[in-house]
Amino acid sequence: MNVSVVSAAESGRLDLARRFHALSDPTRLAILDSLSAGERCVCELQSSLGAAQSRLSFHLRVLKDAGLIMQRKDGRWSWYQLTPGILSVLSAAVQGLGQQSPRGLTWYPPAHAVKGSLVRDLSAEADASGCCG
Repeated sequence: MNVSVVSAAESGRLDLARRFHALSDPTRLAILDSLSAGERCVCELQSSLGAAQSRLSFHLRVLKDAGLIMQRKDGRWSWYQLTPGILSVLSAAVQGLGQQSPRGLTWYPPAHAVKGSLVRDLSAEADASGCCG
């Protein structure tokens, strides 16, 4: 049985690489920009980005898998928001590149460093057209 052991530093680098990969697409950056203003229904994102549902779903999955966004289901509607604190984590990771810890390992924030819950429920503020409710 071949078991691979991954160090904490290596795990942190893998998490960081996954997050930067998620940031490497213009559509995903546009999604994050839209979510920086607050929680959005998937139909609002689709309308504002002019993206087909299948294309948008793919990009939302990449962002969610990277831990950059969170999803909340409300009936048949999906609501998305930035993961609380994620921008600070990314900023710290970039600033920490190349800095050595006392053990000589570069520090990267681990995936579990970002925990949180939805800060507020915006479902009552659904689009007046009724697309989300």
